[in-house]
Amino acid sequence: MTDFLLELLSEEIPARMQGKARADLEKLFTDQLAAAGLKAQSLQTFSTPRRLALIARGLPETTEAVSEELKGPPADAPDAAVDGFLRKAGLTRDALETREVKGRATLFAVINKPGRATADVLAEAIPAIIRAFPWPKSMRWGVASQTTESLRWVRPLQGIIALLGGYVVPCEVDGLVAGNTTVGHRFHHKGPVTISGVEDYASALRAAHVIVDHDERAAIIRDGAAKAASDAGFVLVEDEGLVVENAGLTEWPVPLLGRYDPAFLEVPPEVIQLTTRINQKYFVVRDSAGALAPAFVCTANIAAHDGGKAIVAGNEKVLAARLSDAWFFWELDQKKTLEQHSEKLANIVFHEKLGTVADKVERVAKLARWLCEEGIVKGDPALAEQAAKLCKADLVTEMVGEFPELQGLMGGYYAAKEGLDPQVAAAIRDHYKPVGQGDDVPTAPVTVAVSLADKLDSILSFLAADMRPTGSKDPFGLRRSTLASLALILANDLRLKLDDLIFLSMNLAIITLARRAVATFPEKSGSFDLHLPEIGNLSLGKLDGQLGVSLNGVQIDVNDYWDKIPWFGGDVPSKVEPIREEALKLFADRLKVQQREAGVRHDLIDAVFALGGEDDLVRLLARVHALQAFVETGEGGNLLAGYKRAANILKKEEFTPVPPGEGLEPAEAALIAALDDAEPRAIAAIDAEDFEGAMAALAVLRAPIDAFFDDVTVNDADPAKRAARLGLLARFRSAVHRVADFSKIEG
Repeated sequence: MTDFLLELLSEEIPARMQGKARADLEKLFTDQLAAAGLKAQSLQTFSTPRRLALIARGLPETTEAVSEELKGPPADAPDAAVDGFLRKAGLTRDALETREVKGRATLFAVINKPGRATADVLAEAIPAIIRAFPWPKSMRWGVASQTTESLRWVRPLQGIIALLGGYVVPCEVDGLVAGNTTVGHRFHHKGPVTISGVEDYASALRAAHVIVDHDERAAIIRDGAAKAASDAGFVLVEDEGLVVENAGLTEWPVPLLGRYDPAFLEVPPEVIQLTTRINQKYFVVRDSAGALAPAFVCTANIAAHDGGKAIVAGNEKVLAARLSDAWFFWELDQKKTLEQHSEKLANIVFHEKLGTVADKVERVAKLARWLCEEGIVKGDPALAEQAAKLCKADLVTEMVGEFPELQGLMGGYYAAKEGLDPQVAAAIRDHYKPVGQGDDVPTAPVTVAVSLADKLDSILSFLAADMRPTGSKDPFGLRRSTLASLALILANDLRLKLDDLIFLSMNLAIITLARRAVATFPEKSGSFDLHLPEIGNLSLGKLDGQLGVSLNGVQIDVNDYWDKIPWFGGDVPSKVEPIREEALKLFADRLKVQQREAGVRHDLIDAVFALGGEDDLVRLLARVHALQAFVETGEGGNLLAGYKRAANILKKEEFTPVPPGEGLEPAEAALIAALDDAEPRAIAAIDAEDFEGAMAALAVLRAPIDAFFDDVTVNDADPAKRAARLGLLARFRSAVHRVADFSKIEG
């Protein structure tokens, strides 16, 4: 057994690509060796900004000889078929064997492959690995780049080390010949570094001020940054992503503490953190009270003779300039109110079919106010409307233009500085939440109203404009918005009819579509207002004849124009119901995804949804949870089995229900009595939202239905008895359906 070292030296590899590059190198190397019948006992990969390396331990010195057998065509097959098989096998006709297969003479080829030296295998594998490397972005360079056949690499490739057992594996890629030398640190080491083998690779480079192990550099940065902060009396704000990035930017990392003017702390702390992290790759620190401190930790790539004083001074100067820009933006943005900023939203296109951001804000404001007026969200309607009208205003500020990640957050700060109601400022700040799984879900009423309205508007607007998510694509994040809406509804126990909410949001979107369509018709000009009466009680869900536009004092029926709107085309009322159904399906599908992670069975959600009319999601989930607890008990499982048996009989039989007559068998009478008792109790429990009680009421049917099937012949020869018994089973099925459609339940 022997060991192998491969190093690919290049100009700086982007830090964000190094982790995947290590994994890709290991996979490509493994695949190449496996194709030759080789496997290393262990593999280890390394990366620095200037190199990508791999060590394979425990390689055999030669591959094993193998014998491969190929079955060919029948011996009497046409010459063309036999010749094709010979070409595939690389043999001549006299090298084939003839064997009998199922009574017919068949040709076989036996190919014996002798063992090969591992060095020869590697000599072929190394160029193949380099040329096949899947960099996210790559380049050509030099004179050779004039042809598309030249080598592509993430940055210009400068050298190759290929050592097997201390000996160079002879290979060449695009003029680069493999050898046993590399380079050390750019500033700490001059001249080549000679590598004698696997064992001295890391130590030889360490002597040249290069730490090849990414994890070791990360540990140095993580621990060194914490120590630098602690020595100055601060606490480091941990940031593992920044640790990994700095490890990918350095070969000899040295964490250093710097400081900046405390006056900059008047700028919001998130701005300082983004400026230091994104632009400069610095860590931020906090004081003992947990407040942001006027200091930072940078990572140098050199052990400076002055202890890093000059490096720190240079970084402090650069950061001061960055923070000065942030301070300028902070002061400049406050010279206008949010309402003044929001005037510019009319110039920003939200989507070419859905108008401007100002149009979206108008829809969100109406929907947020309605949520509060209807008592769905216990917030002040006026404050909800005000917050919604201002929630996107910070998109046109200088600060958000520089740091888009701060949208919403900066609006909250500006609202507070302006002296707006704290509920309004909080709603502006948090209305994008929850952004993803694990994010905080707002609970403040005004914030909930604005956040939910914003997400519902996005969902229904894009659906109304026929821009739906597909199986593989969701460019507008409608599934994510639906999950966020569900989180808001369920976390805040919002009792609402989802159908009403969908209708309202959808028709607010249709208002925008109508307004934009009429405004673009060449025969019309001037300003106009769109009037949809009785918006508060959802009558605009009935669109027939209600879309009217006042244009230059002339009333126009917008229904006359729908056929001119390319993304709607034709009669609007006929389009509304499919959109509503699609929105409900989107919510149902995302609810199943969300609840699956909470351990709720998707078939039980289907069973409750299948009843129809249950679009209060809080109530629906309470019913699902009670149903899951019930079906997992012995009584529930047996009742489900009885239901399925009854449903199968009813599916196969055509009948007209007939009330049971005289001469009932005891099991029939017992089932009727149980139904008389269970049905009203289940109905009352459901009305009281006592779903556990409803399940308990149904549980009494388990024994009577089992006895019915054991003691009663359903398909009796007497047609009257048969019809009556089928009717009794139908009544049993109907009673169970008051809780859920058990036919949707698996098992």
